[in-house]
Amino acid sequence: MSTDLFTPIRLRNLDIPNRIWMSPMCQYSADSSGPLTGAANDWHHQHYVSRAVGGTGLVMVEATGVSPEGRISPYDLGLWNDAQADALARVVAGVREAGSVAAIQLGHAGRKAGTDTPWRGGRPLSEEEGGWRPYGPSAVPFAEGDPVPHELTHAQMEEIIDQFAASARLALRAGIQAVEIHGAHGYLISSFLSPAANRRTDEYGGSFENRARFPLAVVDAVREVWPSDLPVFFRISATDWIGTDGWTDDDTVRLAPLLAEHGVDLLDNSSGGNVPRADIPVGPGYQVPFASRVRKETGLPTAAVGLITEPAQAEKIIADGEADAVLLGRELLRDPYWARHAARELGSDVEDRPLTPPIQYGRA
Repeated sequence: MSTDLFTPIRLRNLDIPNRIWMSPMCQYSADSSGPLTGAANDWHHQHYVSRAVGGTGLVMVEATGVSPEGRISPYDLGLWNDAQADALARVVAGVREAGSVAAIQLGHAGRKAGTDTPWRGGRPLSEEEGGWRPYGPSAVPFAEGDPVPHELTHAQMEEIIDQFAASARLALRAGIQAVEIHGAHGYLISSFLSPAANRRTDEYGGSFENRARFPLAVVDAVREVWPSDLPVFFRISATDWIGTDGWTDDDTVRLAPLLAEHGVDLLDNSSGGNVPRADIPVGPGYQVPFASRVRKETGLPTAAVGLITEPAQAEKIIADGEADAVLLGRELLRDPYWARHAARELGSDVEDRPLTPPIQYGRA
């Protein structure tokens, strides 16, 4: 039986075998020093390839820093040199050999950079501990007591734009098929968009158009070096959850057509992250309405994310036209074979690629 969740989707000339995609989730497991700083290792290989073997249509590699100071933590993946690209290529080859599309999220952590791992509290690290002073659109710390970020100069902004382009080139060299620009969760691009973080008085602050200027410049730089037949995604925090004092879903709907004009092929809709405390009504599928609204009001393809846990729930999101794909996070941490189990539960034809079981697992 055919199901909407297991219907392929084409973005530009890239065919993605189903609508179940892996959300980018930091593993905080890369080397933090030495020649392979920020490079993917055996942990990343087994982590990503196992989800591809599990039938996930697109596997998104975690937020990857476009520069050393662009990482969330010293233990994050980075993509600013050839050694990192070569290490990533091994992961990408495994994902693609298993039948999935290999994607990556490129980002700069901005004023939330230089922190410890979550399981050690995630606090900002001093330079003596391996951290660094962060950058931001304005000298406004994320939370009380956090380091005050350097306000970026125009020259530094241009350098970061170039770093995104250079990182995209390295991703392509590694075999990545889709690149996502991280514009969510209070990291650098997100903080430029939100008036809660962006207090600039120049052409990059104040009005909606000014606050969107730097994010769109990053999109332009990535799109310029990315092949015209492969897609570019953009992840956004659709709202800061603090009303008009921050970024709102109305702003997201306004931005979406601009992103499309600049070459973005799909908007990945998350939320929050620009302020440390917000009243977020967390519940099953609580962010799906953002993806639905953008898709219906602008025509830009969207992906939905956030507490999508059940196959029937995911199928309904796609069948009802609320999103073009669902991005699973914690569910794929719990169950690398979620897609295969969903196919069985929904009665989909599990012989459709990429759900043909590996011959080594046929006895199961």
